[in-house]
Order: sequence, then C-alpha cells, then structure tokens
Amino acid sequence: MDCAIIFEMTQFTHDDVSISYFTSVPLLDSVRSVMQTVAQEDATTRTADVVHGGNSKMNKNFIPRSYIGAVIALLLLAYIPPQLGGQVVSVDPARMPRIGTVDERFQSYNIEMVEVVGGRFWKPYADYAAAKQAQPPAQQSGAAPAGLDPNLFQYRPPIDLSNSRLRTLAAALGPAYVRVSGTWANSVYFHNSDDPPPGNAPAGFNGVLTRKEWNGVIDFAHAVNGEIVTSFASSVGTRDANGVWTPEQARQLLNFTKGAGGRIAAAEFMNEPTFAAIGGAPKGYGAGAFGRDIAVFRPFLKQASPGTVFLGPGSVGEGPLAMTMRGGTLKTEDLLKATGPVFDVFSYHLYAAASERCKGAPLATTAAAALSEEWLSRSEKIGAFYADLRDRYEPGKSLWITETADAACGGNPWASTFLDTFRYLVQHAGLGQRGVKVIMHNTLAASDYGLLDEKTFEPRPNYWAALLWRKLMGTTVLDPKLSPAPNVYAYAHCLRDHPGGVALLIVNADQQRSYDVTLPATQRYTLSGGRELQDTMVVLNGNALRLDANGNLPQLTGEATHAGRLSFAPATITFLAIANADNSSCR
Repeated sequence: MDCAIIFEMTQFTHDDVSISYFTSVPLLDSVRSVMQTVAQEDATTRTADVVHGGNSKMNKNFIPRSYIGAVIALLLLAYIPPQLGGQVVSVDPARMPRIGTVDERFQSYNIEMVEVVGGRFWKPYADYAAAKQAQPPAQQSGAAPAGLDPNLFQYRPPIDLSNSRLRTLAAALGPAYVRVSGTWANSVYFHNSDDPPPGNAPAGFNGVLTRKEWNGVIDFAHAVNGEIVTSFASSVGTRDANGVWTPEQARQLLNFTKGAGGRIAAAEFMNEPTFAAIGGAPKGYGAGAFGRDIAVFRPFLKQASPGTVFLGPGSVGEGPLAMTMRGGTLKTEDLLKATGPVFDVFSYHLYAAASERCKGAPLATTAAAALSEEWLSRSEKIGAFYADLRDRYEPGKSLWITETADAACGGNPWASTFLDTFRYLVQHAGLGQRGVKVIMHNTLAASDYGLLDEKTFEPRPNYWAALLWRKLMGTTVLDPKLSPAPNVYAYAHCLRDHPGGVALLIVNADQQRSYDVTLPATQRYTLSGGRELQDTMVVLNGNALRLDANGNLPQLTGEATHAGRLSFAPATITFLAIANADNSSCR
C-alpha cells in the first residue's frame, strides 16, 4: 500500500446506519462512491414502490441495498491496517519488556587522525566559494587519501584539544569512546622523540604524528571521561622487504601511551580494509594479505596491550547499498575467511550515502528525501548485512559501529541542520534495538557532519539530540509495544538514573500529520527546527537551545504532562521521561 496516504475523519449516515472513523482519502473516496450509488438505487426502488401503491413486486426476503452498502463500508474500514488508522494508541510503560542492552559508552564519536596531526580533510560547503585556501605545511602536503580529488579537501592546522569549550561539550556526552583513526591513520608516522619532527614524512608514510599531539589526545580523553579507540599505520612504510606488516610503529605508540598515563581501550588493525587502496595499502593488497597481517598483528596486540579489545574487520561500503571507490572493494566475507574467527568484537562502518562532494558516486541522496522511509531505513538494511556476516563468521561477538554519519565524503550540506537529526536518532535507536552495542559518530568537530562547528565549537542540532539521549536513555533497551503510523518511529529504554523509570522516544518524520498516544504522566522534551527543518538552530519545548554568554550549556528541562492523550506534531522529535513507570526490567 502506498505510504503517502492522507487521513481524514469521515462519517456516513444512511437509513439510521452511521459510520465514523479516521480513514485514508483514497479508500474514503471509494466508500463514498459505493454509498452514493447504493443511495441512488435505493431511492429509485422506493419511488417505484410508492408509484405502485406500495405493491411493487419485491421479494419478501429483500434486504435494502442501503444496508448492504453500510455493511460494505464497515467491512472496508475494518480492514484498514491498525497502523494506518487514526485511533489513539494507549501505551503502558510498565509492561514494556527488555529486549537487550547497549554499552554505557553507546553514543561515542570520532576525532580524525588528520585533525590531530593537521592536514587536508573534507572542505566544508561554506568554504567552497571562498578564496584560495592557505597552503599546507610541506610535511603534510600529501596528507589526502590516494586517488581522490585534492580539491575536495582543505587544510586544517592541528585541532586544539585543550580548548575549554570543546572539552566542556565533549564531557557532557561522556562517558564515551573517543576514536582517533580514519583513512589518514593508515599512513601516519609516529615520531617518537621530543626532537623536532622531520620536514617530510619518511618514505612509505603520508603524515607525521608527534608525541605532543598524541599526548594531547591522552589528556583530552582523561578530561572528557573518554576511552581511546584507534587503528595503526599499515602503509608501505610499516612493511618489510617481503611486504609483511611489522609492529614497530604500533609498539612505539602503545608504549608511549602507557608511559604517558593513557590507555588504548580498543583498536582495529587498520581503517576500512575493504577500501584498502585509498588507505595507503601496498599495490595489489587483497584478502590474503590482510589475513597474513592479522596473523602478525593479533598476537602482537595481545602481548603488548592485553587489555585492548581487538576490533575488526572495520569494513565499509557493502551490502544492499554498496558504494564503490577507486581501487575497488575487498569483500568482508573474503577477509573473514582469510583471518578466521580472531576478533573480540565485530566492527564495521556505516554510510548510507555518498555526499554531494563525491559527485557521480552511487547512493547519493537529497534533502527532499531526508525524512523519507526509504532513507531512514537504510541504516537498518546495512546493519542487517553486517550482522549476518557476524553470525556466520564471528558468532556471539558484539557489534560495534566504529564510524558513521549521514554520508561519506564529509557529509551532505544539511548534515549540520535539524533535518539530519531524524536520521541520527532513528539510526542510533533502531540499531540499538538490533543488538549494536556502540556507535561512534563521525565527527566530533570536523566538516559538515561534525556534532560541533569546527571553527567555533558551537553545538549543532545533532549535538543537542545526543545530549538529550545521554540525559535520558539508559543502557537497557525495551520493546515499546507500539506499531506507529507510517514514518513515525518509537523506541524505549530504561530511564537513566531512575530505577523503574522508562524513557520513550517518538520520532514523527511525517511532515503533514500528527501522531497521538495515550500515556501516563511524563516529562516531555520536544525538539523542532527553528525557522525551517534545514536550520542549524534547534528548539526544545519552544525555546531555542544555545550556549550562554560564558559558553555554558543550558539546563535541558522537560515539560510536565498529565496522564492522557499526547500529540506529536509533524516533523518533531520527542523524548518522554516516565519516572514512575514501575517497569520491572528497569529496577
């Protein structure tokens, strides 16, 4: 059935038979037509009866067509699927069963390695029309992925991880995993000395990471209640004469981290091995070479850093919504066959589209489609593909998404607006229902998909949504026992820090129709766009969310509602805190 159905309250009254119901316009028109035809025929029959003095030749068992028409209408309306009807659904939070859990650091984020070392990262759309960009320093001049158009990138100096606003805003999302990786990490050289770094990266590398820069990552993680996740250099510079990966660079980074009071909580061997060619891997690198590298890397990691969780394979770009990149794609299934069941956690990256920067790439999308059911379901489809591979090759292992955003190639222009917040929350909540334990958003503060503006560190709409998630959504996932109308999404978790309480999330992505639910008393937090959906400002219960003059976060205060019917306006997102739900799964 077409999901673009408009609902309308209708009432038919004929021969003392009255039907009142919310129904769809196409079905309503059909029923009206039947009823009008029946009424006309019935009137003709009655006229004939009058003309013949009430002695028209009618069968004694004749049933007036008006009643038949009424019965037909009732049957048609009765078979409208419940989710398409307009009846108000009643929800009992006490009866929502537990269906899973997520990690305490479920909602995490990435800081790209190129941000830490300085270099060329995806150019923000706002800067495309700007004057010629400043040239990068010599040692970072080649720090763009192999084979990609250098005009897509813009130089950035190393990010200031000591910035007080950045730390304050990141800490508010904690505890979280802070992943420092990305394509650039595959070919970065760790300069393990306090001497000045070389003017150019050594042969086989494409960037330089200094002790000072990595120490900044360690200090940042401590300050924001973060745990570091990373990957290691795997480019030609790390390999011996036979092309086999050697652990010397990784060993130096691990030893320095430990000596500086830091810890690598989890690590992938390399970033996105399915796109190995653009990540600096040796020419001709394939699944067999990956399996050989993992056979060296895994025992090294377990010996050098036994507390580090080994993540893998860290794939991207496959499944029902596959993307292609220059140099081709290695299949995850082939990688898993080559490695065997060696990973502690099954990890993958999730991008449901390529951004407008990568013109001509498959899976492009548009702002007009950003609230469509097709778009909002893409993450689930990709997740199902990788979950199936996990089940077949690493059964029983947890699922982590170590990198995701609205679109690859730096995000789309609307990634920084409220329009993308629907995807952000549907993706997190939906994949949490399906067993994903951790999701690391790309990025915290770089390019258009950053949670924060990269120049001012001002929060963007997705940041405010993330903050509400952190405030309200606990680690126990519940089944909300709701079958919402099309393009309305419902999720439930135990309410954070309130034993027995329930947090309900209602995402109404329908731009025309409200959605109603009957609930007990709640605290309501409704997010909406400012002037329009593609607005960088977001409104909470009618009040614009922004930092105060001192850069402090505002209090996120709910609006008390009485028990009864609640309405969720079109194109809005609502968190509901039901502290007195008395749900036994949440005690």
